[in-house]
Amino acid sequence: MKVLKLIELLRPKQWIKNLFCFAAILFAGQLLNFELLAKNIIAFVAFCGVSSCTYIINDIIDIDSDRAHRKKRYRPLASGDVSKKQAKIFFVFIAIITILLTLKLNLFFGLAILAYFLINILYSLKVKHVVILDVFFISLGFMLRVAGGAAAISVPVSSWMILTTIFISLFLAVSKRRAELAQTEQDNFEKQRKVLDHYAIEFTEQMNTIAATGTIICYALYTVSQKAISTFHTDKLIYTTPFVIYGIFRYLYLIHKKNLGESPTQVMTKDIPLIVNTIFWFVVSVLIIYKSKFLALLNW
Repeated sequence: MKVLKLIELLRPKQWIKNLFCFAAILFAGQLLNFELLAKNIIAFVAFCGVSSCTYIINDIIDIDSDRAHRKKRYRPLASGDVSKKQAKIFFVFIAIITILLTLKLNLFFGLAILAYFLINILYSLKVKHVVILDVFFISLGFMLRVAGGAAAISVPVSSWMILTTIFISLFLAVSKRRAELAQTEQDNFEKQRKVLDHYAIEFTEQMNTIAATGTIICYALYTVSQKAISTFHTDKLIYTTPFVIYGIFRYLYLIHKKNLGESPTQVMTKDIPLIVNTIFWFVVSVLIIYKSKFLALLNW
């Protein structure tokens, strides 16, 4: 039972965010390069490790505010199922594994992991209480995942990919703030997340409109950019844009009509239309990007 609580402390459900590490290898056309893919998998696991380390530190820092939250009070530390001492020992164990994995890759990946860890510690200690800057720090975490995945396999990152990552991560972060504001139960509200005092639902909706628009425009422009066309030898990637638009619209629907969004991971893993849409986007993208390689394999 204690082992399960320690695993819960790592928040494995949140590891889905680290799939951003695979963005660079997918759009670099190297997904079938198994040597690079192996390095990318190591990078993914390392990011899972470092993100879990930051979650442990965050839970130790936020133990009192979590106890005042209607859902977070059931977390291992807040509920008392895991003591602070046990959490600290477990943190050291996970940190050592993460460092060993990081050392298997190059220096630039190590710098990305270190930067990710430092900005998350800074976020937990101070920035999460600073309006607007808090969501930008969340966005920076996603950018470092993309950059780290690219660094691990030594491929360049497209400027359009960075811009798309910025906007979609801001969209998810602002959606989370809106969902937190929209919660009907306000018991101990001021103790749960102080920064919410500086937000309003109308304000978050305006920011979300900008972030959603930026995501769609940047992704669409990336698909028709000269670099994308020259890399993939086709201009057909534009046909994946409708999946991105639908995904954004569906997420907005869930926020406004179903009052979801407080946990982006939960939304992405439980909403069937979003899951199906993501699978279709991935399959179509792979077919377009790797069409020539698939044909070569068939001819072989």
